[in-house]
Order: sequence, then C-alpha cells, then structure tokens
Amino acid sequence: MTITLNKPPKSARKAKGDGHLRRAEILQAAERIFLRDGYQGATIRKIADEVGVSSTALYMHFRDKDEILLEICEGAISALLAQNTEIAGRPIDSVSRVRLMLDAYMRFGLDNPNTYWLTFCSSPDEISPGKRTAASELGARCYERFKGTIADVAKEGRLRSGVDIAAQVLWGACHGVVTLRIGRPNVDWAADDELITVLLDSLFQGQVVD
Repeated sequence: MTITLNKPPKSARKAKGDGHLRRAEILQAAERIFLRDGYQGATIRKIADEVGVSSTALYMHFRDKDEILLEICEGAISALLAQNTEIAGRPIDSVSRVRLMLDAYMRFGLDNPNTYWLTFCSSPDEISPGKRTAASELGARCYERFKGTIADVAKEGRLRSGVDIAAQVLWGACHGVVTLRIGRPNVDWAADDELITVLLDSLFQGQVVD
C-alpha cells in the first residue's frame, strides 16, 4: 500500500558550525522520506538534504538508515508500553483498563499516522535481523501487558472466549480500523471519536459478559 504525501520544500543547508542538530529533526525527516520513497528508496543523502545538513553531519547521529528506522519503531512502542503500564496500574476494574488501553492505542495511531504506519505496517524485514531484536522485545512486552489485563477479565469470569483469542481479536480489530483510517484518507470517515467509541462498544459487547 502506498501513502501519498506532499513533498515538503527542501530545508536550506544549515551553516557550518550552526550548533547541535537534534535527533528528533532527523527522525521526523526520515519518517517523511520512508513513507514517500519507501525504505529501499530512502537514502542517508536524501534524509540529510531534507534536514539541511551534510551526510557526514547526519552520520554523527546515526550509523545508517536501519538505525534511524529502528529508533522510530522503538520510540513508538516505548510510548505505547508506558501507556499500558500506567493504565494497568490504575485502581479501576479490568474491563475499563482494557478499554482504555485500546482507546489509547487507537488515538496514538491516529495522532501519529506516519510513526504508526512505519512501526506497525512496514515489513519487519526492512530492518536487519541484528537490529530488529530490541524492537521485537519491546513489542512483546507491550502486548503481554495488554494480554495480562485481559487475563484479569477472564479471572473475574467476564470473558466470553479464551485470553489469547480475545487479545488477538481486540488488537486486530483496532489495528485494522487505524490502518484503514490512515491508508484510505479519501474515504468519508466518521469522526475519530465516534469511530473509536462505536468500535469498542461493539467489541466489548461481543467479548465481555456484563
């Protein structure tokens, strides 16, 4: 699937000795280029030109484009893990915690479409195997925290199906809506708040016993 982005004007080359170049600026430029040109079409030179620095200056922050994409993915998954951890610790019932996790997940994707697409919709083969392990471990921790909260619902006798299948269905449905919302921007979508509410209401009516 190709996402069409309007190409922003190229940044003016930063003057030599201009000072510290924030990694965030490189990551933002790389996101645009990865989406616009594809991972294979992206190069360090293109990213450097987008930021307005030399390739040599960019190499002071990242060794290669693998490392850039990995940091984008790790940042997204770390943010979601922090959200799930915070929600899991709230003194509220388990069903409410699961719903809040899914709500937060969908809003993260809709608020950060470029980051979400690169993290959850790109092929994992685009990152070399040696650099993929850290992101995979973070993703597993994030998913296990989510599944653990679903297990709490099951312990209360309120889950209609098994924990594993419930986790897959709930996550898969939310991911599907976010992906379609990002990848098909020309569809006359309902407002994001309504999409999230109606989807979660429908999912929980099917999975949770009142």
